[in-house]
Amino acid sequence: MTERDTLRPLSDSQRETLEEATAAYESAVTAGAARFLLDRGISEAVAATFRLGVVGDDPHPGHDRYKGFLAIPYLDQNGRPLSIRFRCLQEHDHRDFGHGKYMSMTDEPSRVYNIAAIHNADDTIHVTEGELDALILTMLGFPAIAIPGASGWQRHHRRMLAGFNRIWVWGDPDDAGSDFNNRVVRAMKNAKAVRLRDGDVNETYLAGGVDALHALIESEV
Repeated sequence: MTERDTLRPLSDSQRETLEEATAAYESAVTAGAARFLLDRGISEAVAATFRLGVVGDDPHPGHDRYKGFLAIPYLDQNGRPLSIRFRCLQEHDHRDFGHGKYMSMTDEPSRVYNIAAIHNADDTIHVTEGELDALILTMLGFPAIAIPGASGWQRHHRRMLAGFNRIWVWGDPDDAGSDFNNRVVRAMKNAKAVRLRDGDVNETYLAGGVDALHALIESEV
């Protein structure tokens, strides 16, 4: 997949197909999925705003292997889906069941989650390596995008973020997260890593609230 392929716009039929799938999954949210989100500090209203859903008993063609997964649509600035990623809701060794914790659609290029934040932020934006982390930060007033996975950073992402005076980078506190931080900081002169110590963004928020996130930023100023 080349950088040009990554930036190629979707056709009208692709957009229509993604909208149909997203709408179907929104209406199939289970009590278990709602509890999964609430346990991570994500309310029903926030989930609805970001159009989170569940792949139900009648998956969209090509999505059968994601049945029962959380559906995380990648929305444009107008709330229309550009892609969907899927997160297994089961607490098991995902490899034993032939899938990853997170999965992307087949042949899907690397996209940025929550690009609306780029349009809504002032001079500061936040970058995470996980969609739910970006959702949490945005919910708390820190406009945030996510790059799917530590290796998902692409050269064209620099152009998307070029106008910001400060870019805070929230890689997970592990080797992959450190690599993610380093990739973004090397690519963007105005980027600075936030050193997470007690888990990822979501875990830090659940343990210490928004004050814990503020404190981590302030320690880097």
